[in-house]
Amino acid sequence: MNPRLTKAQQSELCSQLGNVTLKLLYKASVHGYAAAEFHQRCDNQGPTLSVGYNDSSFVFGGYTSISFDQSGAFGKDAEAFLFTFNRGKVLKHQVTNPAYAVLMHGNHGPYFGDNLGFCVNGQAVVYNSPSQDYYNFNAAEMHGNDLQLVECEVYKIGDVSAERKLLEKPWRNMAWTPANRRQLLDQIQTYKPIISSLTQVKVLLIGPVGAGKSSLFNSIKSVFKGHVTNQAMTGGAATSLTTQFRTYQFQAGKTGKLPITLCDTMGLEETTGAGLSVDDVSSMLRGHIKDGYQFNAAVPLQPENMEYHESPDLKNRIHCVAYVIAANKIAIMPPELEGKLNAIRSKVNLIGIPQLVLLTKVDEACPAVEEDLTNVYRSLYIKNKLQEASQRLGIPLSCVVPVKNYTHGLEVDQNGDILLLTAVNQMLRFADDYFDEVNDRLSNLED
Repeated sequence: MNPRLTKAQQSELCSQLGNVTLKLLYKASVHGYAAAEFHQRCDNQGPTLSVGYNDSSFVFGGYTSISFDQSGAFGKDAEAFLFTFNRGKVLKHQVTNPAYAVLMHGNHGPYFGDNLGFCVNGQAVVYNSPSQDYYNFNAAEMHGNDLQLVECEVYKIGDVSAERKLLEKPWRNMAWTPANRRQLLDQIQTYKPIISSLTQVKVLLIGPVGAGKSSLFNSIKSVFKGHVTNQAMTGGAATSLTTQFRTYQFQAGKTGKLPITLCDTMGLEETTGAGLSVDDVSSMLRGHIKDGYQFNAAVPLQPENMEYHESPDLKNRIHCVAYVIAANKIAIMPPELEGKLNAIRSKVNLIGIPQLVLLTKVDEACPAVEEDLTNVYRSLYIKNKLQEASQRLGIPLSCVVPVKNYTHGLEVDQNGDILLLTAVNQMLRFADDYFDEVNDRLSNLED
C-alpha cells in the first residue's frame, strides 16, 4: 500500500504541522469507500490528515488533532484546518468555529464541519458546502468543483522525536565489526545440516505484497557477491510481482553453493481469492509444490495436477518458515491479512516447523536507524515494532529479527551485511531445531 502523496507534498504538509511523520492508515482504492472500512482503520488513532484526489488533479483535504469516532456528534478542535495545493504549495483554511470542527459521522468517511466530506454513503464522492459557519474556503480553489473522487487517503500523524528516541544501552547485543561479519560468513559457509542425508536447508518466505520477500533474496545474494544484485523481480506494485513458486540458492565465491535455499512465494493479499492461497501453503510445507509452479489465487494446487509432487522426502519439505513483514506497515496491517497469517501459522504449528519473523524496512520506519543502522537495537521505536510483530503474529520476541534490504544503493555495507547474515544464521539454527525433532521422532519409532 503505497501513498499517493508525493514526497514533496508530504514535506509541505509536514512543514505545516511541525516535526512530524505521516503514516498511511487508509486508502480507498485498496480498502474500499465504505464508511466501515474507514472507521475500522482510522478511529481512535489521534491526529490525522485526510487527503482527497479528483480527476481534475486537485489534491485537497483536512487535518484534525482529535480522533475520529462514530458518535454522530461534532468534535471540538481549534487546530483543525482544510487545505489544497496551489502550484505545489499548501493553501490552508483554518477552522472558523472550533466547536464544530469535525463531524463524527458513522455513514461517511472524514467529515470536516458541515463543509467538506469524503466517501459519502460509501460512494467515491466529495460532500461540499461552502458555508462560512465552519470553514471559509472557495470551492473552485479547493477542488475545482470536481466532486468525484479518484482516491481518498488518511494518514496518522507521528511524532518524529518519539521515533528518534534511543535507549542508553542496546536491548540486544550486536558487534558491528568486520570480525563479526567474517565470523557470520564462516558459520554460514561451513554449516552442515545435522541430518547427514541433507545438504540444503529449505526456508519458506511468506509475507504481504510489498514486504520485501524477493528483495530479501537479492540482498542476501548481494552480501556473498560483494555488490548489489537483482535476480528476483521486485517493485512497488499493488499486487504480487512473484507469481511462481521459486527456489533460490546462493553461490559463495569459489566455495560452491551455500547450504540454504530460500523459497519465494506469491504475496499475501487481504482480499479473499487474491494473492497466495492458504491451502497452497500446506502443499509447500510438505514438499508437494515444485520449483516454477504457477500460482492460481482462485484454485490451489490439487493432487491430480501434473505439477503435484506426490511423494516428497525430507529434502523437498520446508525446514523453517520466515514471515517477512515491513516495520513501517505492521501497525496498519488489515485484520483480513492478519487472519490469513494466523491461519498459516496454525498450519505450520501442526506440522511442527520452526517459525521466525524478519522485520524489513527498519530504516524507513525509524529516522534514527536510517541515519545509522547500528541504532537498530537502541531504537525504542523499532523495539516496539518488533514487540508488535511478535504479538500480532503470535511468535516470541526472540524469534523476531530486523533486517535492511539493499533496495536503494549500488554497494553493500558492513552493517547491512551483519543484519542480513544474522537473519540467515537464525534460519539455519531454527532448521536444526526442526531436524532435532525429526531425529527424535525416528528414535521413538525405532524404540
